[in-house]
Amino acid sequence: MRQATSIDDLREMARRRVPRAFFDYVDGGSYSEATLKANRADLQALKFRQRVMVDVSARSTACSILGRAATMPVVLAPTGLTGLVHADGEILAARAAAQVGVPFCLSTMSICSLEQVRAATDTPFWFQLYVMRDRGFVASLLERARQADCPVLVLTADLQVQGQRHRDIRNGLSVPPRLTFRSLLDFACRPRWAMGMLGTANRSFGNLAAYLQSQDLATLSQWIAQQFDPSLSWRDLEWIRSLWPGKLVVKGILDPDDARTAVACGADAVVVSNHGGRQLDHAPSSVSVLAAIAEAVRGKAEVFMDGGVRSGQDVAKALACGADAAMIGRAFLYGLGAGGEDGVRTALEIIRRELDVTLALAGCCSPAELTPRHLHG
Repeated sequence: MRQATSIDDLREMARRRVPRAFFDYVDGGSYSEATLKANRADLQALKFRQRVMVDVSARSTACSILGRAATMPVVLAPTGLTGLVHADGEILAARAAAQVGVPFCLSTMSICSLEQVRAATDTPFWFQLYVMRDRGFVASLLERARQADCPVLVLTADLQVQGQRHRDIRNGLSVPPRLTFRSLLDFACRPRWAMGMLGTANRSFGNLAAYLQSQDLATLSQWIAQQFDPSLSWRDLEWIRSLWPGKLVVKGILDPDDARTAVACGADAVVVSNHGGRQLDHAPSSVSVLAAIAEAVRGKAEVFMDGGVRSGQDVAKALACGADAAMIGRAFLYGLGAGGEDGVRTALEIIRRELDVTLALAGCCSPAELTPRHLHG
């Protein structure tokens, strides 16, 4: 990990250490991957205004996220199958986030369950919810998250149907999974990954296995594919708000009108997100619509952004465009694949150092000072 100086370094390490099917699951997007590429390109196109002769000796990256202190405006986004990138990946990522001092959000589609992650960590984490056809199961997940002391619920709104991801299909990561001689050989050629997976019992969807009384990944995958609900509506958000006592975040917002409606239904924050370019291909990049959404709910809710965030500079750009914090998915997963808990911690420290230097050279002492004035154009 000492050799890694950027998230790109961690990505390359993860590419070598993680089986191709799971690396591509993290790395890829839907269809032509146009939105995946736009997320990165549009962030890269933004340029900072360098400011000099400003006293920045007392700067800090610390901030508050939904009323809780954090060491920087970064949240580890909910990501499915994290425990297949590295054995017990959700537990390791949650521990690393707690050590660095930023929130971690566990996905409904995690490999380690809510209860397993809570038992293995001292710091409460956020929970992400997919609203499935079986509303009774949804209610049970909410109760389990409450029992696990999760302070924040993140409702993902943009997965009523699943976008096609060509890389996953080619790699046999379909529903149900298709194991081939090629994929088994690939597993064997990653001995560190393989030994980790052999050493853990967590290889299925931990939050769902008890519901089906099955540990069979193929059976669970088929059930999940049938459970995504195209009838999802704002009434469901109101229902969830009535059941959930903590903070509520709606993720998957790309339109100011949807942001206003989410807040009117009780959301405490929205996440400007196109699901990392994994759902509606040729949707706009997250950063390109961020400012309009932030303006639409200013003073009424916090605004987070994900999509293409790979550096402290990217975090600073998101803040300058109106976000209160950035969520990272691939960036921490590359670290996880590269080096487990230490790799996630390394990814976060890289981002924190980059953010600190960016603040200084932009003439700022805190993330809250960043505004559109710190960008050209």
